Amino acid sequence: MSTSADFSELPGRLIVVEGIDGSGKSTQLDLLHKWLRSEGYVTVFTEWNSSPIVRDTTKRGKRKQLLTPMSFSLVHAADFASRTHEQILPALQAGVIVLADRYVYTAFARDAARGVNRKWVRDLYSFAPPPNLALYFHVSLDESIRRIAAARAEIKFYEAGMDLGLSDDVHESFRLFQGRILDEYEALCEEYDITRIDASESLVNQQVLVRKLVEPLLEGMPKREITNVPAHIQTGYAALAAGGGL
Repeated sequence: MSTSADFSELPGRLIVVEGIDGSGKSTQLDLLHKWLRSEGYVTVFTEWNSSPIVRDTTKRGKRKQLLTPMSFSLVHAADFASRTHEQILPALQAGVIVLADRYVYTAFARDAARGVNRKWVRDLYSFAPPPNLALYFHVSLDESIRRIAAARAEIKFYEAGMDLGLSDDVHESFRLFQGRILDEYEALCEEYDITRIDASESLVNQQVLVRKLVEPLLEGMPKREITNVPAHIQTGYAALAAGGGL
């Protein structure tokens, strides 16, 4: 990943959340998003695997079970590159707070869990601006599985790592694959400046801590309309506002 000096002049703030499935990171980011909006800050939200350029390709590959670990990695990198250059960087250049539900660390963890070379993946994402704050919501594997089982009727093929041949049983494969990802995340917290949050704490306690960590980043951030936002980003603001996202 690029060094912070490469993007030191960007006036915006980039805050990202990470964690295995069932960690509750998306809920915490949503609560943070709503709080920042209520305080008058301009925010942009982005999530993993959401670029319209590659979304259909990804869905088709998953549906037909055509994706190898390497092609899976490349498709997600293409998605991330599209969102970085079309959404994340312009927003940061305009002085906006960007909230990312998953960032490069998701690729680092998942791709490595699928056996892709770790250094290769890091080099692949070297264009990414480093976050001002990265939060990792840690939850035990057993708790993750319990939450997923309670929330979903079924576990999807790639979500369970069934492409890796870990087990013929989807639930056992999910446990083994998520365990690999959990191990990678723990190592990433040591390698990068990622703040670990105990996701077994109450929602309120977690959110209090999240806001405490975010507050220092808000110093000097405007609480008004920013006039130098590029046209395509302004269009995104309008769409978000119409949907209650701003």
